Amino acid sequence: MKRELRDKDGNPLIERYNANERSNHWITAICFVLAGLSGLAMFHPVMAWLALLFGGGQWTRILHPFFGLVMFAAFAVLVVRFWHHNQFEPGDKQWLRQIPDVLNGNEHALPKVGRYNAGQKMLFFTLIACMVFLLLTGIVIWRAWFSHLFPIGVIRLSALLHALFAFVIIVAIIVHVYAGIWIKGTMGAMVRGTVTYGWVRKHHPRWFEEIMRKKSRR
Repeated sequence: MKRELRDKDGNPLIERYNANERSNHWITAICFVLAGLSGLAMFHPVMAWLALLFGGGQWTRILHPFFGLVMFAAFAVLVVRFWHHNQFEPGDKQWLRQIPDVLNGNEHALPKVGRYNAGQKMLFFTLIACMVFLLLTGIVIWRAWFSHLFPIGVIRLSALLHALFAFVIIVAIIVHVYAGIWIKGTMGAMVRGTVTYGWVRKHHPRWFEEIMRKKSRR
């Protein structure tokens, strides 16, 4: 039987992410930062100094696509792991209609949320779309291997779309990080893997009820 998790004071905890899921997340996050910084270094002369972090302009151009490939592969594993938790449900539409209550912290007035709320699910699918388009456009503009296979017009359009989806994903991740800091306990879940019963009951009441039902059956 699985041992019940407890904090240093002996209070019971709920596992939100296991060690493999957390490692997978942080590999994706680190590659995102590396790909983002190296991409920004090539995007505009004002940010060219960022290339120094990677050994200069030549190494930045070499490493950037590989950072992107590792990021895509790690994120693809996350998608497989969490796909079934991020399917939209009837209560999600009502949750989105009540965004003012979300921002004001009136969670008692919202529909009961499962493991993820509608905002987290929207972010999940936004990231999937951005990752796919970044991969496809990145392949087209990867001069060392693939650019010679495409007309110059396709390469130019791909470069523009690559920058656009990079901007969207950077904004999405900033929102993701801000939300994680804003809701106390969320960052700890991705560091330690656990959350308190009170945290789950407050922010994800329907998931809490599911956990309690499984626990009572055991």
